[in-house]
Amino acid sequence: MPISMTPAYNLKAVLKETGIKPDVLRAWERRYGIPLPQRTSGGHRLYSEHDIEMIKWLISRQNDGMSISRAADMWKETISRGLDPLGEARGKPAADLNLVAPPQAIFLPVETGIDTLRAQWLTACMNFNEIAAEQALNQAFAMHPVETVCLEVLQRAMTELGGLWYENRASIQQEHFASALAMRRLDALISASPAPTRPHTVIVGCPADEWHSFTPMLLALFLRRRGLNIIYLGANVPAAHFAETVESVSASLVVLAAQQLNTAATLQQSAAQLTAREISVAFGGRIFAMQPGLVKRISGHYLGDRLDAAIERVESLLTARPAIPQSLSPSAEYQQVLQVFTARRVFVESSLSQAVRARGGSTSYLAVANKFMGDNILSALQLGDITFVDSEIDWLIVLLEVQNLSRTVVHDYLELYSDVVALELGDRAAIITRWLDNHRQAGKTIPSL
Repeated sequence: MPISMTPAYNLKAVLKETGIKPDVLRAWERRYGIPLPQRTSGGHRLYSEHDIEMIKWLISRQNDGMSISRAADMWKETISRGLDPLGEARGKPAADLNLVAPPQAIFLPVETGIDTLRAQWLTACMNFNEIAAEQALNQAFAMHPVETVCLEVLQRAMTELGGLWYENRASIQQEHFASALAMRRLDALISASPAPTRPHTVIVGCPADEWHSFTPMLLALFLRRRGLNIIYLGANVPAAHFAETVESVSASLVVLAAQQLNTAATLQQSAAQLTAREISVAFGGRIFAMQPGLVKRISGHYLGDRLDAAIERVESLLTARPAIPQSLSPSAEYQQVLQVFTARRVFVESSLSQAVRARGGSTSYLAVANKFMGDNILSALQLGDITFVDSEIDWLIVLLEVQNLSRTVVHDYLELYSDVVALELGDRAAIITRWLDNHRQAGKTIPSL
């Protein structure tokens, strides 16, 4: 007879049958998503005969000298090939166990399709339902390889949620809730990864002011699972700290990730400092895919816009160690405008406030708008091309729409910004005013819905 998949045994029965300790079992469920017990309406765990045999199988692999993380991976890899790791194994008859017979209606149907599981996880996050989100994720890890779940559930769901926020259909609270759950799971997977088996050490992190660390953390996990020694530094790391860490651990490569224009500028600074010391640098992130021209402004090796390609690129850099590409420097005109705008920015923003008040408008949005515009203009000037701001204007519109302001307000703000920059900086800011005027004439400031 096949081993039953029906959840019918309580925790006490499982502990008695397998000899496993309850805290160890809970750790396996939390870290590796196996076994995956169902729950009664009262929240109590219920295990199937198949779950019990799975636990015995994992214990047996440990007794053979295998780490639990590798045993869990082997189980999932076997399942992903459509095979049952238990083969012809048979568990004890139900009479030997403490049987619980709850109503069948309390069980949810088991969905193993990756798209369905992603939808379930995203819906649970949107509803702030941590238990349902974790159950969907545990189910995904139980039935699919780690890399597949991370890419097809977590990464794609976070991208979809970002799109919903951009369309003002999801709140920042929902995005933060989902991000926290996803990051927590990645952190657990990194901690549970086998010890490094290769000689290379790679440092992964975000430059100063970059707080979006999901993608670099995902890259760190995948590289760790390939046997590399990964030092993950996380978000908002000053350039000097990267250099210090390289020296202390003798790292072979530093990987930097930036998602926004202003952090591409801080990444440029970090990369320049590191490569000046002959430290190998690789980089990537959303903004480089949106503005390909940025790649030539960075001293380092571009990893591309796909995670799988980035992993292979890191492997080739560690093997071949090619020369660091030379970056393009801003023109003398851009350097001059950068100095002028940096010195006069506070006066531009003060004049903007006065002009808005003179028109009888509300100034409540100016703090957000001025910081966003000023930071991005400074970054584009530092990077040597004002048109790099183009890809960020839509985000200004979203930021203001979150405050229930219309796109007309954004249009008026950009027109007024151009007028004030021309007044405060004169011909010295022609690069900025020409760019703003081109936006206005082409109607780019108000993208169609």
